[in-house]
Amino acid sequence: QVQLVESGGELVQTGGSLRLSCAVSGRAFGSYHMGWFRQAPGKEREFVAHITNYEVTYYADSVKGRFTISRDNAKNTVCLQMTSLKPEDTAVYYCAADRDGPYRISDPTIYDYWGQGTQVTVSS
Repeated sequence: QVQLVESGGELVQTGGSLRLSCAVSGRAFGSYHMGWFRQAPGKEREFVAHITNYEVTYYADSVKGRFTISRDNAKNTVCLQMTSLKPEDTAVYYCAADRDGPYRISDPTIYDYWGQGTQVTVSS
């Protein structure tokens, strides 16, 4: 079974930066299309960013220009660099892997594997 483990979430002040990482087990990482989602209390899981296995990137409008998704196939990791953080970015952040895409990249149901999440809290 493929395992995804996120790290890097913490408490940060408005305007600050964080870098989230997601380590993916197995030898097929290079073939996966990877996404980041977030979920705030009482809200649905929300698309944040996506990177295809040929490194084309997509972003939610709410994070465009502030967040950058990247991947390192040699290390089986995908990262989310977050800058100019706002209180509304507060959420649990999840990475996810899609084996068959990229289709409907903002739809969480198309992803095959998920991590357990990492908490990001932005104080005002």
